Amino acid sequence: MAIDDIYNKQAEAYEIMVSRQPDLSGVIHGIRSYEGLDVLDLGAGSGRLSIPLVSDVSSLICTDISQPMLDILDDKFIHLHHTRNWTTVVADHRSLPLASSRVDLVVSGWSISYLAHSNQENCSQNLEQVMAELQRVLRPGGTIIILETMGTGTDTPNPPDFLVDYYAQLERTYGFNHRWIRMDYVFDTVEEAQQCTGFFFGEELSDKIQANQWSTVPECAGVWWKHV
Repeated sequence: MAIDDIYNKQAEAYEIMVSRQPDLSGVIHGIRSYEGLDVLDLGAGSGRLSIPLVSDVSSLICTDISQPMLDILDDKFIHLHHTRNWTTVVADHRSLPLASSRVDLVVSGWSISYLAHSNQENCSQNLEQVMAELQRVLRPGGTIIILETMGTGTDTPNPPDFLVDYYAQLERTYGFNHRWIRMDYVFDTVEEAQQCTGFFFGEELSDKIQANQWSTVPECAGVWWKHV
């Protein structure tokens, strides 16, 4: 199944999978205190970055190309009974329907890579457009924080080849700082680990989970950040 179909047709399964990863609010807060800020979550999906932030920020704009993912996010926020300080917007990263100098902080998790990986046509141009849009919507002194995969089923960073150039551009062309963290998926059983990850990662990871008897599936992530 194509990745767009997963996000549009299996949004609930995706939400179940990523809900088994750690809360990232501490990572974000360590780079930029977000209390009272206007924040953009670019490619917000079902809200894994937004959920821990919404209670403390002044406003939160959640954009994504998939309406079903944003519907899950919206339902979660409503269920948590927060004062409605968030909006959801279906949008392409390269053309954001936001005013210039609108936000103080941009967070983006596992999303820009779909436009910027080396197998994607016009990948460098796409990344340039995304970076220009983020610069436009940020206020002076704003911060960008990007998270992307550094390998699934591995204890140390081993990113896919098609992402290596994108990551290099973030650091060399756009001046981002970088470190890596563990983002393991924690399940109750080996069988649950296979069931909850197989639809997204495929048979290769499922076989690896079985061979290693993993109920906790190792995952590495990269964190890139820049103050503008």
